[in-house]
Amino acid sequence: MNPPLLTRRATLQGLAFAAAGAVLPALAAALEATSITVWKDPQCGCCGDWIAHMQANGFAVTLRDTGNTGARARLGLDRRYGSCHTALVGGYVIEGHVPAREVRRLLREKPDALGLAVPGMPVGSPGMDDPVYGGRRDPYDVLLVLKNGSSRVFQAYRG
Repeated sequence: MNPPLLTRRATLQGLAFAAAGAVLPALAAALEATSITVWKDPQCGCCGDWIAHMQANGFAVTLRDTGNTGARARLGLDRRYGSCHTALVGGYVIEGHVPAREVRRLLREKPDALGLAVPGMPVGSPGMDDPVYGGRRDPYDVLLVLKNGSSRVFQAYRG
């Protein structure tokens, strides 16, 4: 014997609401912006372009236009990894023009490390990809900086 149509419909609706109740919070969390604090010089244009790249990739930026040398030192990153801006996200230091994709990977994999760095300002990296460079893309490495100060290549970009 089949249950009455009204009971079947109510059961299906209840299952749909239960599934939505389980999925929607996870979806909302995935869409929620990841907070990142950035220290940069107030006059730096490429830093602003990198910030725009991060925002376009789901990061909510808190900006500190006070320069980044002091922040880099406070966060324990050796100046040999230095660039024009320093950031802190999820307890990790991000130095320079690190692509948002690699920051997301870092946050997903959670290695035992200080953070990521792209030393200098390689042309073609996010924020250094303005049309003024004529589409040039120099090779560069995103370094995983370990807590002992050493590093290894996290991701290579070859132009």
